[in-house]
Amino acid sequence: MQGLSDAGGAVSQLEEHLWEQYEPEELLRFNADLLLDYRSRRPIITFEEDHLTDYQPEELSLTLVHDELGKPFLLLSGFEPDFRWEQFIDTVLMLVHEFEVSTTVWTHAIPMPVPHTRPMTTTISGSRDDLIEARSVWRPTTKLSASAAHVLEYRLHSLGEEVVGIALLVPHYLANTEYPEALLVSLNGIMAATGLILSTDRVRDASREFHQKVNDQISENEESLEMVRTLEQRYDAYMEDQTTQSPLVREDGTIPTADQIASELERFLAEQHPSPGDENDSPNK
Repeated sequence: MQGLSDAGGAVSQLEEHLWEQYEPEELLRFNADLLLDYRSRRPIITFEEDHLTDYQPEELSLTLVHDELGKPFLLLSGFEPDFRWEQFIDTVLMLVHEFEVSTTVWTHAIPMPVPHTRPMTTTISGSRDDLIEARSVWRPTTKLSASAAHVLEYRLHSLGEEVVGIALLVPHYLANTEYPEALLVSLNGIMAATGLILSTDRVRDASREFHQKVNDQISENEESLEMVRTLEQRYDAYMEDQTTQSPLVREDGTIPTADQIASELERFLAEQHPSPGDENDSPNK
């Protein structure tokens, strides 16, 4: 859901990618008039010379989607509610039960002083200890302003449901851009948590092109180059100090490229994925 921190446009890109790639089928739509504050999230309308057209009110809906192998999952997308959080969350919990959802996954992204020249890292929360151990590089203890998704994760975890929160740590100097790497890492995280197979080829190509453009721009400015070098040194020192070696680091100490990580993940998921004819699978959301 949009509304929380969305560094690099990770959430908006994810929603757009899933809608364009898989054409979700709407199951239900929440009442925006009851849940949203229109004056804080003003909808868009077009003034065309002498009249108004193309009014686009905000929406929050639950849709049915199928991955590359036809496995069903549910997509809750749109704007985070401003009002009636408890009523909204109770409704989502009821839907989780009614649709026999096996795993609930949500993503958001925050700006961090990390370099774009290193693999994007994440903070994982929820009930999946294996993913937390393997992928949660930064594990702070802190108080923060809650979102509706935070509270939903908290309630699901308290009820013993399987839930995974993925916080992407986006380079702060790219936080205001539409950063393809954020979308790629988000998709890979969702696949790792659910066993779904989602298309990433186009996103990977866009990520390579974006990185090249960033590298070209930074190479023209010595101050920017120095900033990135400093961030690299801090990143490498932090990774070396971790008590558990990051899964991003090979035995020889080198860090694989984003493409190598994505290819290995997709290969692993393809091997683990049950046959598409298994009708007993519960949908994932």
